[in-house]
Amino acid sequence: MPQTTFTISTHGQGLYEFTREVTGWVAEQGISTGLLTLFIRHTSASLLIQENADPEVQTDLRNYFSRLVPPTTDPSMSYLTHTYEGPDDMPAHIKAAMMPVSLSIPVVDGRLTLGTWQGVYLFEHRDRPHSREIAAHLCP
Repeated sequence: MPQTTFTISTHGQGLYEFTREVTGWVAEQGISTGLLTLFIRHTSASLLIQENADPEVQTDLRNYFSRLVPPTTDPSMSYLTHTYEGPDDMPAHIKAAMMPVSLSIPVVDGRLTLGTWQGVYLFEHRDRPHSREIAAHLCP
């Protein structure tokens, strides 16, 4: 069964689309029908399938989650104790606990069955740049 790792470089909080990389790899495998599983190997980032037509969707999602779970410098978050790596550290773990860390996408006729406006995203929850790894497993 084909497996690979996608490495995504981030430069702070936001959504990073990697649909093109995934669809290219799936097409190279020569598997007509199957199931693709993606799994992010980190505790402060998530995976999402989200609209890829209007960039305002990504901006609004980032802004919403920033308001929902602000940094530990916000007085409303003073109860948090895990602050060793900065004010974005524990909020990033909370966001990752709220969102998926794995995705399952059916493959039909050798292609992902994504909808017209759907893309595959890494949602980075930390402020500083990171190199994120996503394990991919394609089962026929």
